[in-house]
Amino acid sequence: MAKFLVKFNEDKCKGCELCASFCPKKIIVMSKTVNAKGYSCASMSNQEECIGCSNCAVMCPDGAISIFKTEEE
Repeated sequence: MAKFLVKFNEDKCKGCELCASFCPKKIIVMSKTVNAKGYSCASMSNQEECIGCSNCAVMCPDGAISIFKTEEE
């Protein structure tokens, strides 16, 4: 189970890729699907590898990323 859950608000994301460029684990990728505004949104390639550093959320100019700590088993 992942220790952190990253959620992307697809309605706010404009596909600038800043989150992906600042992810130290390089697990944020751009989705093939587009949102209502026509932008490719960010998503996680491997949620399990997230270290919860919050770089992506801090760098997002649109506040489209939220990070939550999950319960460990």
